[in-house]
Amino acid sequence: MPTTVEAAPRPAGAAARILDAASRLFYADGIRAVSADRVIAAAEVSKVTFYRHYPTKDALVVAYLGAVDAAERAALDVVRAEHPGDPGAVLRGYADALGRQSCTAGFRGCPFINAAAEYADPAHPVRLVVAEHRRWMVGAAADLLADLDVPDATAVAEDLVMLRDGAMVAGYVGGQERARVVTATLQHAGAAIVAAHRATGTAGA
Repeated sequence: MPTTVEAAPRPAGAAARILDAASRLFYADGIRAVSADRVIAAAEVSKVTFYRHYPTKDALVVAYLGAVDAAERAALDVVRAEHPGDPGAVLRGYADALGRQSCTAGFRGCPFINAAAEYADPAHPVRLVVAEHRRWMVGAAADLLADLDVPDATAVAEDLVMLRDGAMVAGYVGGQERARVVTATLQHAGAAIVAAHRATGTAGA
């Protein structure tokens, strides 16, 4: 499920202040553009305290993305609990939430895609967190699609995740007035992808 950076779970005390400040700054301005000194100033902690909790800036970036990942997983669990035994409703709820969030003020796209764009090395720890989150997203979607008896659920899930990426860009570029269009398009296109794979599976049976 999409979630705001502010909704991500946080550690306590000074570590929480550092992570809160970093999350806001990284998401709003970009990771590379935000120095450790700027985070230290925003969190109102000393350098000694900062480096005690986060020995490197990269460690802080990993923690930032890890918190967003945990929040998205928890949000999906909530929607699953709200719609027990109804995977279609879970997928529709995701599309609706994503469409609305993508057009809100302050939205700057997917934190994981943004991070991947700033770290070119696929073996970098930041990129490994991004890759794991991506695997989780595809796996979660595939599980829901399999519950709907959609053939080749993993391939369909990959298509839906790519659609999700495009919707986030459309919402960011289009602004708040495009929220309804983005949501409707996301739901319509997602349903079309599922229907197309079902038709292909039926034809090949």
